Amino acid sequence: MAKGKNQHVVKHQEGWAVRGERNGKVTIVKKTQREAIQIARQTAKNQQSELLIHGRNGQIRQRDSFGNDPFPPKG
Repeated sequence: MAKGKNQHVVKHQEGWAVRGERNGKVTIVKKTQREAIQIARQTAKNQQSELLIHGRNGQIRQRDSFGNDPFPPKG
């Protein structure tokens, strides 16, 4: 189970934003998705949570987990 808030990288009118799960406001806005992903990845690692990267259409296109995943995975 993840310990901290999952971090989402989402399209923003000024570029790309990092938003903690269930947060109304964004944490930071960057011009490129690559910059936003770097920040979100570090935050997710620090919080042992998940990183969810959304495409321009809003759908999740990639996710990485930095939590304590069970091994072997269930199901």
